[in-house]
Amino acid sequence: MGEAIRIIGIDPGLRRTGWGIVESLGNSLRFVASGTVRSDDKAALAMRLCQLHDGLAEVLHAAMPHEAAVEQTFVNKDAAATLKLGQARGIAMLVPARAGLVVAEYAPNAVKKAVIGVGHGDKKQIHMMVKVLMPKATFDSDDAADALAIAICHAHHRQSIAYRLAAQVG
Repeated sequence: MGEAIRIIGIDPGLRRTGWGIVESLGNSLRFVASGTVRSDDKAALAMRLCQLHDGLAEVLHAAMPHEAAVEQTFVNKDAAATLKLGQARGIAMLVPARAGLVVAEYAPNAVKKAVIGVGHGDKKQIHMMVKVLMPKATFDSDDAADALAIAICHAHHRQSIAYRLAAQVG
């Protein structure tokens, strides 16, 4: 049947970057770990980005995922906040890429659709479905729960991509 694929989902944020790791084998998902990397909001921006980088690098080194998925940034009304989120997202993409992982990106609506079945929903619905899909899952923040949802989304999408590629070869 093959080996389980370990996936890290990353929900980027400048204050808190959530991460969640699942293993995918066929149609089954297994919770591995989750957590939140926090930056010191009193520190300079460059130092905060370093804190996020170092924290995520530690997680990747310890967990050894095979693939990574990051949520795409949505643009809000506050351009400065969007720019800072984009910088945190750059760190969230850089760390796994530097570790040699392919990094997939998913829009927030795609993550919601994969986890709750529709493209719109609130955080409570997402957290509830993460617990339904993986009853042993624990998370220390909303960001970690969202990161698990991103990992779940990637697990679902990577299977459909693999099946399509196999059908083309066969």
